[in-house]
Amino acid sequence: MRLVIARCQVDYVGRLTAHLPMARRLLMMKADGSVLVHSDGGSYKPLNWMSPPCWLEERESGAEIGQLWVVTNKAGEELRITVEEIEHDSKHELGVDPGLVKDGVEAHLQELLAEHIETLGAGYTLIRREYMTAIGPVDILCRDADGATVAVEIKRRGEIDGVEQLTRYLELLNRDPLLAPVAGVFAAQQIKPQAKTLATDRGIRCLILDYDALRGTESDVFRLF
Repeated sequence: MRLVIARCQVDYVGRLTAHLPMARRLLMMKADGSVLVHSDGGSYKPLNWMSPPCWLEERESGAEIGQLWVVTNKAGEELRITVEEIEHDSKHELGVDPGLVKDGVEAHLQELLAEHIETLGAGYTLIRREYMTAIGPVDILCRDADGATVAVEIKRRGEIDGVEQLTRYLELLNRDPLLAPVAGVFAAQQIKPQAKTLATDRGIRCLILDYDALRGTESDVFRLF
């Protein structure tokens, strides 16, 4: 991984355009080819980024000072970073990451939902479990009855951070013309009201999962009916 702290301007040129004026930022170039632009605020989310596969070319900017870094993806979109001054530039070998280890219930829920994918709706078909993105694997990627792509994030307890995680996955997946448009489903045994409100506001469907029903067993909880 290469980490650069620089005074820079960033322009995204593609299906959409975005502009970040000159300021000090962290530029992160990862071994998988992705490039991320961070500020000192906004928590974990980059201001802009380019997902792999993409290619970085460092050029002279043509101006009096600085360089122009052009990151191009397979669709021909460009992230153009005009670097005025570099304050720090370092490389670090992180090695192979073992990945996020889910707890037993979440892992089993993922397995069961993949086996019974029509729990999401009639006509749903599985593409794959653990579909890898530049920031981690989506629990389940599938298609609905109309053939549209759907990304599913599974939690034992659905909270706001899970909705934020799915939102990040959707932003990346929707940049892939082979998958877009990608809808989201936030699935959990319990979903907190605040998480449901945020998900609904972002167009993400919420689904309550019945663990016992997915396992094909009856719940031990006493019921009136």
